[in-house]
Amino acid sequence: MRVVIAQIGVAIIAGLAFSLQGRAAGLAAFAAALIVAIANALFAARAFSALGGGAATFMRFLVGMILRWIVLVGGLALILVQWKLPFLPALVGLVAGFTVNVFAFRFKG
Repeated sequence: MRVVIAQIGVAIIAGLAFSLQGRAAGLAAFAAALIVAIANALFAARAFSALGGGAATFMRFLVGMILRWIVLVGGLALILVQWKLPFLPALVGLVAGFTVNVFAFRFKG
């Protein structure tokens, strides 16, 4: 849960930073980073929902990972194709959201 909260914080920071370039850029960065947080929250809710044997845990993990990628690809398609927001701020927001995962697992505590 701490990772998702940190990703939401990074989404807000990215959105505010890119809002200096305009409303569309700020919204693109915020939305892309927020989609990463939503996808990770759905993955965690699905993958770690219940106890069970090895096969059941693996299937929950696999379904959670597929759901995560569906949300990521669908969200990015929504941002870039449907809303026609700028690509570069969306890409930076996406990378910023994923960067939280790297630092969250590197610095435990």
